[in-house]
Amino acid sequence: MTTTSHDDVAALAASSEELSAEQLIGEIVERFGDRISLACSFQKEEAVLLDMLLAADPKGRVFAIDTHYLFPETYELWREVERRYDKRIEVFEGPNAEELTAAYGEKLWERKPDLYLAVAKVEPLVRALGDLDCWISGIRREQSPTRANAPKLGWDEKHELWKANPLADWSDEDCWTYIRERGLPYNALHDRGYASIGDIHSTLPGTGREGRWAHSDRTECGLHTS
Repeated sequence: MTTTSHDDVAALAASSEELSAEQLIGEIVERFGDRISLACSFQKEEAVLLDMLLAADPKGRVFAIDTHYLFPETYELWREVERRYDKRIEVFEGPNAEELTAAYGEKLWERKPDLYLAVAKVEPLVRALGDLDCWISGIRREQSPTRANAPKLGWDEKHELWKANPLADWSDEDCWTYIRERGLPYNALHDRGYASIGDIHSTLPGTGREGRWAHSDRTECGLHTS
């Protein structure tokens, strides 16, 4: 593995727009080895990134955040992915339904959504990133205005590590073309109009990020905000 000095990675970040998604993943795997991991939320973007990462490094690390409120289709895909790639996905959990209710009362996501997200998603993410120097996400610029300026590789000030968005300049059709050509498994909810998939209690069909946090103007859950 080559050097992982900040200057070396900064130089890669500066030229990252010129690299394809596969090339960027290869470069960061070479630099970070087992100090890099893919954040997997089992959407079409992660179907692509899983395939690319594990082609570059069959031992590549992958983690998922289990809020205990994911769709059945998401859990089924999770199991299918582990079978297909013979890969154990690292799990970082929020409190289960009973623990959440006991500590905060019923339907915290409706009464205090910021607190729910902090407990169910952000805190597990912080733990997941604790031993990493870089993480990979499925952010794409066309998903929402809040993601329009996402770099392919940049310094994550909030979590104090590098963050790679190899698909930043990809379209929906780019993702589906890659998935179809390789026969990759994907979340069945995409076929039912769900462009973005989160928790069962707060996700509806919709394009882009509009189905997330339905009946509110929220489009981010706190994992990718500065």
